[in-house]
Amino acid sequence: MEQNHSSTSGNSELERLVAEALGEIKRLGYSKTSRNRYRTTWKHLIEFSRRKELGDEFSAELAVRFLEDPRVRDEQTDEPGDGWRRHSAFEVKVLADFAKNGRIERVFTEVPAIHLVPPMQKTLRDYEQYCKDRLCLRPSTLHGRARDLTIFLDFLHSRKARTLDQIQAADLSEFISCRDHLQPKTIARIVSDMRSFLRFLTMRGIVQKDLGAELPKIRVPKDATIPSVWDPELLVRLLGAVDRSSVKGKRDYAILLLAYRLGLRVGDIRTLKLDNLRWAESTIEITQAKTGTPLTLPLTNEVGEALIDYLKSGRPQTTHREVFLKVNPPFDPFRENNNLHHIVTYWCRLAGITFRSPQKRGLHSLRHTLATRLLEKGTPFPTIAEILGHTSLESTRIYAKADLEALRSVALDPEEVSHAS
Repeated sequence: MEQNHSSTSGNSELERLVAEALGEIKRLGYSKTSRNRYRTTWKHLIEFSRRKELGDEFSAELAVRFLEDPRVRDEQTDEPGDGWRRHSAFEVKVLADFAKNGRIERVFTEVPAIHLVPPMQKTLRDYEQYCKDRLCLRPSTLHGRARDLTIFLDFLHSRKARTLDQIQAADLSEFISCRDHLQPKTIARIVSDMRSFLRFLTMRGIVQKDLGAELPKIRVPKDATIPSVWDPELLVRLLGAVDRSSVKGKRDYAILLLAYRLGLRVGDIRTLKLDNLRWAESTIEITQAKTGTPLTLPLTNEVGEALIDYLKSGRPQTTHREVFLKVNPPFDPFRENNNLHHIVTYWCRLAGITFRSPQKRGLHSLRHTLATRLLEKGTPFPTIAEILGHTSLESTRIYAKADLEALRSVALDPEEVSHAS
């Protein structure tokens, strides 16, 4: 049975801090296992502070000395109950942040576990309806926006704001500062979502002044990133590692081919319906989730055979029209926010694949790889754009940069040439 917070709390400032932090991670929806792990680490920290007579408050010195202690630093966890040491550095950092800012930032936020106060929840639902009716946002876009705003409103709650008319400019800047671990493109999207929400609050008279102007402008050059591309040899190993005799292997092999051979986006693979497979015409016809435009792709023999193998010998009997379903009961389609990254990760691990340099390795990187290979073969940009379903050639030209970087990566150093001669 989970211990009550009172077992950790006491009269010292450090004990009170730990008790409050435990209450906060419970409010944030941390699992019972995670809460017990944090409680154990912080309990050892309190005991260490007493043993070393380092005072009754949390301090940077206490944190450093605790983590440098051989009994904490040693990551061997052979003894029962010693597993807490493996994550102790992170858990002490979480407590340090809570001591400084009075809040805890989750690395991975599970939005369903966040329970907003009723007034904030109602306003957010009204805004979602506004986005559907007036802004005509796609379901996937609206889902992401609601997720970001839920995290923002929960942040406001952690700063003791109970109603939205209490929002201050300082709250906005502090929230964006806490997002500094994210990519600039992601931060820019969050800022844009917040601006739209703040305009809505002003329009509804919930706040008197549009605070959107207080948000920073995040500049993200369109060509700031280089698409990740797989080496041909690694792709051969990846596809070769798939166990096509198993249900999971049959399904995953077809998914990988749709991304690599046809360049379908993850969202379009996830929502692909049986009706989209036009066997008589040997085509796949969809309306792209991202752009809302129709796309027709050839159903090649390789892809078609993989799909037939899965549909006949792997896919469970069900009323669902989605092609790809989970392999365990109740055999539902994948959720909207599932990027299917686990599929690539699973077979990569079995194939023993390692990358020479850091890169993205999800299904979208297989789409990038197709575009780059087509470019290497001299395929015109308009043709590549048509295959990938781009509505603008600017989106396609980014692959020229990937091709240039690939050339640079194999270029000889001038000094090596002189030595060779």
